[in-house]
Amino acid sequence: MLEERLHSSSIFRFRNLSDQGGVNHFVSTRIGGLSLPPYESLNLGFHVGDSLETVLKNRERLATTVKIPLYDFALAKQIHSGAVTIVTEQMRGRGADNYDTAVEATDAMVTAVPGVCLAVLTADCVPVLLFDPCKRVVAAVHAGWRGSVKLIARKTVEILSQEFNCKPGDLLAGIGPSIGPCHYEIGPDVIAQVKDTFGGTEGYINDESPDGKGYFNLWEANKRQIMEAGVPPQNIEVARICTYCNAHLFFSVRHQKGRTGRFGTGIMLAT
Repeated sequence: MLEERLHSSSIFRFRNLSDQGGVNHFVSTRIGGLSLPPYESLNLGFHVGDSLETVLKNRERLATTVKIPLYDFALAKQIHSGAVTIVTEQMRGRGADNYDTAVEATDAMVTAVPGVCLAVLTADCVPVLLFDPCKRVVAAVHAGWRGSVKLIARKTVEILSQEFNCKPGDLLAGIGPSIGPCHYEIGPDVIAQVKDTFGGTEGYINDESPDGKGYFNLWEANKRQIMEAGVPPQNIEVARICTYCNAHLFFSVRHQKGRTGRFGTGIMLAT
């Protein structure tokens, strides 16, 4: 990934998407905002207990930094599901300045509308961006362990193919900063679901212990399902930035033991 210092903020971008014309994208960090501990400082989540007024100011700061008007954003009420929503022109601005108007009960959004910025909020879960430069469609995905075993990334590629006639071979994908396999310890119940979904644990679970615990590789789980949907491996960029290891840059629920903010990952077709 590429890091840019813009004003007082630090923004990351995928190399493969940055090479493309006609698309704007970003991964924000926790740097450059106004929130107080434990949300310091660029918390973008209205739903985590931070001051709503401060969160709105943080979102306005981000919008200025990435040069996308705040009311061109569309955000969702993320519920760790496998649901994918197609965002229309009428949904522009949903969830931009408050939580109540956010797109209901979904964890992936797709749009072919220029100028609408799809954004997901995370703090250990995996943000995934997709772009079809031929059909000019974008998608933003929120994939925690539940979304990963519900194959939300693969389902999003399938929606792009079914609803927008995208060819998976044309898609570019970015798998953003999230908790890495170095720190994402899970128990036997989650490992059982990984086995049920993927047919085994090889490549998905590292360092399984005699007591049934192990470390879930969310990066690999999402990369593999995108590849299985037909996206070539050379079209997929994996950030390999662990939010737990880099809690000074990114919010991490595990590192901060529950109470923390959210950073944003967004993508928009240029007008």
